[in-house]
Amino acid sequence: MRRLPPLKSLQAFESAARWLSFSKAADELCVTPAAVSQQIKQLEVFLGVALFYRKTRAVALTAEARSVLPLVSEGFDRLAEAVEKLAVDEETGLLTLSSVPTFATKWLLQRLPAFSRRYPDIDVRLDASLELRDFDRDGIDLSIRLGLGEYPGLYTARVFGEEVSPVCSPALLRGAHPLRRPEDLCHHRLVHVDWGDMTVGSPDWPMWIRAAGIDGVNFKHGPRFTVETMAIEAAINGDGVALISHSAVARDLQAGRLVRPFDLALATDLAYWLVCPHRHLRRAKVRVFCDWLLEEAASGAGA
Repeated sequence: MRRLPPLKSLQAFESAARWLSFSKAADELCVTPAAVSQQIKQLEVFLGVALFYRKTRAVALTAEARSVLPLVSEGFDRLAEAVEKLAVDEETGLLTLSSVPTFATKWLLQRLPAFSRRYPDIDVRLDASLELRDFDRDGIDLSIRLGLGEYPGLYTARVFGEEVSPVCSPALLRGAHPLRRPEDLCHHRLVHVDWGDMTVGSPDWPMWIRAAGIDGVNFKHGPRFTVETMAIEAAINGDGVALISHSAVARDLQAGRLVRPFDLALATDLAYWLVCPHRHLRRAKVRVFCDWLLEEAASGAGA
């Protein structure tokens, strides 16, 4: 009989070691950081070795922990693979894809019919979410995220990067204070996108205003939205000038619902990423979709 510690303790260790954070492990496992800490302490007692150096605001792996982490991670991957083989899935052609809402609405949806024509046996279930879903708990095959590509322990592939530019309703080019130069922004409301946890590399109005070299623009006020598509609708409705990624407004610009009043575009560190556990790449439907999406992006990124 194998002498093994409780599975929950191993799971807490693997997640905390991968993230180097008890808090992020707690979020991933849907428990409290205190519960993660307790599970790891139980594992350390069971093994008779310390696994983490606990610091004020961080944790670090001991040499013993670093040596066993790859084996533990591989063990969970193999266990998940075994469960998948045993599970009865009546919809083997169903691909469950989680995506940030703006990418799904403004870029992906218009292209999905082409995927369906090429691969009629694969049905796509699209889950729009701002958060990175739990792949196992939520039954997600593949995810598309906007960020810096930092997803420890997961497969990642860069889809395309982003630039942002001010956009507005064509009506704002006319009237008492027409938008002709960046300095004219002082007469208009600025529409903001709150990017949540993506603080590093996130584009915002202060960055664009500095790049434009202008003064006297009040960037502290104006409506704020947590989803880029809402900021786009506000701009279309004439509620102000929004700083929006190029891929999100390509069709609105083509249709004349929005215009770019200025030429200055701001490059960002953010990009869209394909993300999934490495074991999911063994699924033909995941590989096929990844290849197709990257091909689409390469043929016209952001268009």
